Amino acid sequence: MNKVGIIMGSTSDLPVMQEAIDLLKGFGIDVEVDIVSAHRTPEKLFDYGKKAHTRGLKVIIAGAGGAAHLPGMIASLSPLPVIGVPVKSRNSIDGWDSVLSILQMPGGVPVATVALDGAKNAGILAAQIIGASDKNILDKIIAFKESLKEKVINGAKEINA
Repeated sequence: MNKVGIIMGSTSDLPVMQEAIDLLKGFGIDVEVDIVSAHRTPEKLFDYGKKAHTRGLKVIIAGAGGAAHLPGMIASLSPLPVIGVPVKSRNSIDGWDSVLSILQMPGGVPVATVALDGAKNAGILAAQIIGASDKNILDKIIAFKESLKEKVINGAKEINA
């Protein structure tokens, strides 16, 4: 079973993270969604990070705003690939604090980082990771990429019509 864990620091991150949830479900990939705060629920964070692979997860997407420690802490605890989504929150410094907190990880603790509020790309990347070993998902990624190309071609035709 292919399953992606999607975690975020608080419910206020859900509108951003919903794009990854919807995209993965559209590819037929099961998702496990939870709120795991690095600062307010550290015990839950440790439990989640250490046990995620035992629940069938293949990839973890972690969204966080402000200081954004969640993705890096999960990556330090889990053997799974982690994709960090910096979230522009109300207490954020234009989102740069979140971007840099997730992007600037020390050697040995990688976190793949997408753009600010880039949960859709996080979902695509998670699907691509799974697709590397699952032909069914790979075929869906190929079709998705083809649809992106067609959208551009059709848009160009509309402009030039």
